[in-house]
Amino acid sequence: MGEQDSTEKVLEDYNDVFADIVNGLLFYGKEIIHEDQLVNTKDKSQYKADDTKLHEQERDIAKFWKKRKIRIALCGIENQTDIDIDMPLRVMGYDGAAYRSQLLADNKERYPVITIVLHFGMKRWRRPHSLLECFRVPKYLKPYVNDYKIHVFDIAYLTDEQVNYFKSDFKIVADYFVQKRKNKDYKPSKDTIKHVDALLKLMSVLTKDDRYIKAQENGKGSVRNMCEALDKVEARGRAAGEAIGRAAGEAIGRAAGELKGKIEAYADMNLSIPEIAKKVNVSEEEVQRILENL
Repeated sequence: MGEQDSTEKVLEDYNDVFADIVNGLLFYGKEIIHEDQLVNTKDKSQYKADDTKLHEQERDIAKFWKKRKIRIALCGIENQTDIDIDMPLRVMGYDGAAYRSQLLADNKERYPVITIVLHFGMKRWRRPHSLLECFRVPKYLKPYVNDYKIHVFDIAYLTDEQVNYFKSDFKIVADYFVQKRKNKDYKPSKDTIKHVDALLKLMSVLTKDDRYIKAQENGKGSVRNMCEALDKVEARGRAAGEAIGRAAGEAIGRAAGELKGKIEAYADMNLSIPEIAKKVNVSEEEVQRILENL
């Protein structure tokens, strides 16, 4: 297992994972982009989990692809857990801003911009894949409205062959969603996780289950693979369930004790069973049963 990572680090921001995602999805697993050719465009990346306000401000993750001193392209990755009908507009906005920055730069360097959208939902992305699909364009305007296509990858619908294109920790993520879509269940991988905290954080964001990140809480009991992570997740779930059960049992016991005390007090006042039942709001049969067991 690799060295323990900060939980603030986004899994896809690691160069080995970023390059692996692009190579796996765009180049059929061929190592076209090498991790040492990637340069960050900003100091920090983050998961935004479909928060539209943040989506309007910045990309999820973006890196420059460079060979020697030549900037070949800017590659961006957007994560979506829900389908966004405005995604073509958003991607066009990100890409347009990147091209505009080239125009405003002092140097004359020009490079293409590529954005891929990773969709982690269990249903296929059947909403717009292009700008024109976002509008109802009159036939007479269509020749003059430029289209803009986006590249969406339904991670849960990747084939086994496509999953095996990945070599980084992202293979574990892709395998999880493919299994959940096919089987409604997950048989955890025994592959060693390199970026443990970052992977578990991503799983917490995508599954909306914070037990994944809590499995690594405080760096104690470090996990090496998803088998161990899932064991800890399930253990936390059992512990939480037992705690809830104990609390519920204690509450029921207290309520039963209070009811018994009230019935006993009313009986000492020589009230009839119907009168007691009315005061404590239970059936006469229940009052009778409790009185018999005093």
